[in-house]
Amino acid sequence: MSAVSAVTPLTTALSRMIDLLAAGAPAESFAEVTATARAAGLAGGELAEVERAAEAAARIERALRQHRRREAELAALFDTASDLAALRDTDAVLRSIVHRARMLLGTDVAYLSLNDPAAGDTFMRVTDGSVSALFQRLRLGMGEGLGGLVAQTCRPYATPDYPTDPRFRHTRPIDAAVLDEGLVAIIGVPLTVGERVIGVLFAADRAPRAFSPDEVALLSSLADHAAIALDTARLLEDSRTALAELNTAHETIRAHNAAMRRAEKAHDQLTDLVLRGTDVREVAAAVAAVLGGGIVVHDADGVELAWIDADPVPAPAAAVAASRASGHAVPAAEGWVCAVSAGAELLGSVVLTGRPDLGDADRRLFERAGVVTALSLLLRRSMAEAENRVRGELVNDLVSAPGRDQDGLVARAGRLGVDLRSEHVVLVGHASAEVRDRLAAAAARHARAAGGLAGGHEAHVVLVLPGDAPGDAARAAARDLGAAVGCPVTVGAAGPAAGPPALAAAHAEATRCLRAMLTTGHSGRGASLAELGFLGVLLGDRADVDGFVTATLGPVLDYDARRGTELVRTLDAFFAHGASLTRAASALHVHVNTVVQRLDRVRTLLGRDWQEPDHALEIQIALRLRQLAATD
Repeated sequence: MSAVSAVTPLTTALSRMIDLLAAGAPAESFAEVTATARAAGLAGGELAEVERAAEAAARIERALRQHRRREAELAALFDTASDLAALRDTDAVLRSIVHRARMLLGTDVAYLSLNDPAAGDTFMRVTDGSVSALFQRLRLGMGEGLGGLVAQTCRPYATPDYPTDPRFRHTRPIDAAVLDEGLVAIIGVPLTVGERVIGVLFAADRAPRAFSPDEVALLSSLADHAAIALDTARLLEDSRTALAELNTAHETIRAHNAAMRRAEKAHDQLTDLVLRGTDVREVAAAVAAVLGGGIVVHDADGVELAWIDADPVPAPAAAVAASRASGHAVPAAEGWVCAVSAGAELLGSVVLTGRPDLGDADRRLFERAGVVTALSLLLRRSMAEAENRVRGELVNDLVSAPGRDQDGLVARAGRLGVDLRSEHVVLVGHASAEVRDRLAAAAARHARAAGGLAGGHEAHVVLVLPGDAPGDAARAAARDLGAAVGCPVTVGAAGPAAGPPALAAAHAEATRCLRAMLTTGHSGRGASLAELGFLGVLLGDRADVDGFVTATLGPVLDYDARRGTELVRTLDAFFAHGASLTRAASALHVHVNTVVQRLDRVRTLLGRDWQEPDHALEIQIALRLRQLAATD
């Protein structure tokens, strides 16, 4: 068979596709080859192979087209960078940038406006493709139209149909100029130098069009070059007026590079700290070393978590709120303050002292330290929550089922650093339902600080703390927990007790004490049953009658014992006869004045309020208990 006869429709179609790919033909050409092969009688598997080849060729063509477009964009950016490197004429560079923006985005018009701080508006500086003199002379007030909004907010904006787009503040001069130019689709990106907007770069079509994110990014890159060109021109102009400013600029660049290297080193160091899961104090120490100042870290409630090279200072609430709202560090009387947040949640704050003047690089580094601190606090909170769950489950088992596995309870507590075989006091705390979660967290912190356990049981928090003074522990807990949650916390206490069964019994007694305090209006305080007077005698499992009598009548009993007087007998008669002086005197066979004198002495010994209802009731109960004890 000859070479000519070996050429088949299939090989012809495939060869044609290769030629089209080499020539850079559009994707539609491959579909035409498929149609030609089908018309030539190609069918079945051969036609399917041609169709697959056409699809592959179309994909290759799209990829090549994207690569060519990207190469053109990169080439334009490199050319722009070269123009900047050989900058002689600022207007020429800006015209080149605007022209390239128009060519690369394929728009009808491209233009660049600059802000006029003195006039408070923005004006046209360079246009490419514009045919309207009205448009070329246009000035936009800040916030007016698309361009004024970009200049004011420092954010890109794009619209497929500007005349009908309600997002922008339309004015008669702007709409007239846009109509005169015939523009419909417009995109604008800010030209920024540092955090300052100096102008806007635009691209626009005279027909509706949706601009892609890639086009926004490309135009932003060209805007950055334009901003550099303008800023470079300003620097060159300044250099012509004073050689000293050149030296200052050189020093600024050198310092910037040094700051960048220092920031990079600090970033690596802080990142390493996070990856190693270090605590807040190590993060604070690293930040203090990098920034050369003092660091104080607070939690969301303003409690100091760590301080390095600085005295503990409060986190100013107004500065924390301002930093949280702006997302940046803010100056305050105490120093610089950076809010530490995770999304919308405030985790705490960091205060930098000893650095009244903080440059942009160090400020950004300080803000980055705030992010690292947030990660550290989140890790710390996760670990604390896990530990609190373990401690809370142990406390719940301890007070609800102490006899089920005593050895297991002791072993579990031992793994947490708590020896249940030693003496502990048991506290039961109560606050309003609105702060119950905060109360549980505060109780966990209080217990950890004291080397004990805390957890929730029913509607209360339970604390098991080492010690032998339940009343003192209850008062300290009521004070600290109330300050932490911002409302009164009532704490009942019992103990000391050792071992799971005894601790469970102490919990029951502390619960009765709490209920008695709430019932008798002692909310917001801490106490044990022994400190509740006759209520403790009535409610306690181990009623100390003699102790109650001594605590209530002790001064009077001692006075009678030393002086041989009858103050206690006078009190018995006084209360037995309805607090009547006359009848009491008759029962005692003495003059009324004698009863008055004796009761004045009682007032001196027991206090001026001895006849107040609560105190008088305790005295009468003590007198009755003493009489009962005397008859045993």
